[in-house]
Amino acid sequence: MKNRNRPVMTGSSHVLSLYRQLLRKGQGLKLTNKEYFFNRVQTEFRNNKRLHKAADIKTAIEKAETFLKNDRLV
Repeated sequence: MKNRNRPVMTGSSHVLSLYRQLLRKGQGLKLTNKEYFFNRVQTEFRNNKRLHKAADIKTAIEKAETFLKNDRLV
């Protein structure tokens, strides 16, 4: 069961840390096109940079955190 009540860090240092973690995860890819993965991560972060609503920002951060927790690509 997911705990939706836990606080989500939304500071720029946390977002930058997520970005770096995703790029590191991409370095270990074997069955996925690394260039596509890196471009996709960059595009997502650039698009999310324009988010202003707190709920939208929280959702984007949770999406990145969930992706990092899962050990597979969808």
